[in-house]
Amino acid sequence: MELILEYQSQLLAGTLMTIKLALVSLIISVLLGLLGAWAKLSGNRVAQKTADVYTTVVRGIPDLVLIMLVFYGGQVTINAIGEMSGLWGYLEISQFIAGVGTIGVIFGAYFTETFRGAIMAIPRGQIEAGISCGMPRLLIFSHIIWPQMVRYALPGFTNNWLVQLKTTALVSVIGLQDLVYNAFTAGRSTGQLFTFMAAALFIYLILTAISDIALRALDRHYSRGVVRA
Repeated sequence: MELILEYQSQLLAGTLMTIKLALVSLIISVLLGLLGAWAKLSGNRVAQKTADVYTTVVRGIPDLVLIMLVFYGGQVTINAIGEMSGLWGYLEISQFIAGVGTIGVIFGAYFTETFRGAIMAIPRGQIEAGISCGMPRLLIFSHIIWPQMVRYALPGFTNNWLVQLKTTALVSVIGLQDLVYNAFTAGRSTGQLFTFMAAALFIYLILTAISDIALRALDRHYSRGVVRA
């Protein structure tokens, strides 16, 4: 316990980096998920095929492989294009940008299917009733589609978020000083690797527990007035 207290600032900094990484990548993945769901449900065949390729390819590649490919290969590719075209000079992709972007893209594919299924679960008659009453599209979305989509999507959203939160641990392999990286560094320097990995495990459990409580409260909010079978 004394060792944990001695390295508490390092563990706290790693925890804050993990939270920051998870939240920023969540924003990216939700935006990509909404865009992907719209593309799959649209009548545009090009948009449908593009979204299908995106979800199929991304979900078929291991997360760790994609993170390392983006961090080590992406920088080389971008700088090669810049040198050939002369449009920009040398660009460096930081560990944080590589981690956030890659995790956001990965889980954007999963959120695409979550949101698509949630929208499809909304009774079509309700949307048609809104149209027949002369409601604008924005009003139909905000009053009919969005509240029900959130309610139907929350179980899948919760699962995706909890997995996404734990997936942030993978960025430690590219040198980002997150919770796992800092805990491993402290454990290796003190010879107490098990102690610090156990501390990281406990912190992850706290983060997932807080997330679960918050999302359950959100589910109760959007389920008010709904009779569950």
